[in-house]
Order: sequence, then structure tokens, then C-alpha cells
Amino acid sequence: MSSATIPHTNSSTPFPSPSVRRANTKVIIMNNPQNPTGAVLSRDVLQEIVNIAHQHGIIPHSDEVYRLLFHSLQDGQEEPPSILSFNYENTVATSSMSKAFSMAGIRLGWIASRSREIIEQCASARDYTLISVSQIDDRIAACTLSEPTVGNILKRNLELVRGNLNLLDGFLKEFAWAAQWVRPHAGTTAFVKFVDKDDLAVDDVEFCKHLQEECGVMCVPGSRCFGEDTNFKGYVRIGYVCERQVLIDGLNAW
Repeated sequence: MSSATIPHTNSSTPFPSPSVRRANTKVIIMNNPQNPTGAVLSRDVLQEIVNIAHQHGIIPHSDEVYRLLFHSLQDGQEEPPSILSFNYENTVATSSMSKAFSMAGIRLGWIASRSREIIEQCASARDYTLISVSQIDDRIAACTLSEPTVGNILKRNLELVRGNLNLLDGFLKEFAWAAQWVRPHAGTTAFVKFVDKDDLAVDDVEFCKHLQEECGVMCVPGSRCFGEDTNFKGYVRIGYVCERQVLIDGLNAW
């Protein structure tokens, strides 16, 4: 397996196609909406990815676990489509009940593709790993995804996300000298860079340890979780979608 380095930017830029046009590239893996930034790949960017994949026989795999939680799109902005909606058979999407649908306890997800061959290969591999799904979990998931239940759950969750994000936004504005971020457009997490009074990135690992030990607030250090201890120094992932009072208490303790 080889990887391609994608430049880190604060905006949605055209996908750097030359970096994935390699003879040994088999799969392009993306997370849309993205964890931890809450960034969203637009239809145009997705189309470019699919075009490259189609030209070179590559499988585009999109983890869409935060899909349907598009809480901050601009007026008139199109909700980005699933990777499955493009005219290419070998697209693959994965998702689960744990994020947008608030059903993490049943530990159930899915793989979807237009390609029968891909699905059959996944089913064969599954026989050697999970074997089967709990019938109770399966029934709960089916009930959750049925109308009107699913509509009510998504409405509730989007209201919770938007309200909590506004609270986090206000908190970070209060400490704007120390916190730098791009407000997320979707999902349930934010990626915030913290700096000291000299505008230098803090030690995010020690920063998170201090929050945990002194304030009882748990966050994820960006360099350890996402940067292999080299990239994203000073960045912290904040999960802001919980019961509102829990978030308020956490921000006050901070």
C-alpha cells in the first residue's frame, strides 16, 4: 500500500489529481463529511475524483458516516451527493447508525456499491470476521431508518448540532487570540489550533492531558491522533455534539 500526500488547506480546493495517478493506486479513500474538520467535498470535487478513478480503474471509497448532518451549508449551496450517485459502477460508500442517527450502541453499519463483484468480495470477507449481525440490532436499525422515525431523529440532531456549534463558536471567539479554526459545515467535530501568546502552536498532547486532569474535559490531540506526531501540532479535535448542558459545563470548566 502506498499513500499520496494531500496539501492541507483551509478551503475546498480542486483535488490534487496528479498525486493519485500512480500505477499501483487501487483505492482512493475519502471521508465526506470529514472528521475532524467538518469540511465537505463539493459535487465538483467529487466528480473530479470519480473521473480520475474511472480513467485509471481505481475504486473511490467514501466514508459517509457523517452524511445527512450538513448543518452549516451556505444559502443556496447544494447538499453534496453521495459518491454512489455518480455514474461509475466501482464506487463504494460506507456508513453506520452511530453518528447521524444517534444509535452507536447497536454497532451496526453497511457497505454499499453499484458493483456486484465488490459486494460479493466484501460479503466473503465478512464470513471470516463478523459472520452475522444481531437480529435485535438489525430490527432496531430498520425501525430507526423508517418514517417518520428517521425524519424526527435527523431533525432533532440537526437542531442540537446547530445550537451546540453556536455555543462553541461563541466560546472560541472569546479566546480568539489563542484559538484558530475554520467553522465546520457538517458532522459533529471541530479541529481547532491553539497557540500561546507568542502565536506559537501549543503542545497539543500536554494541552489535552491538562484539560483532562485539571478540568475533567477530554479532547483529542491532533498531532497524536491525525498527524503521526509530526503534523497538526497544536490542533485539538473537539466533539461538540452532546447534551447541551454537558457542552456548557465542559466549556465553563475549560
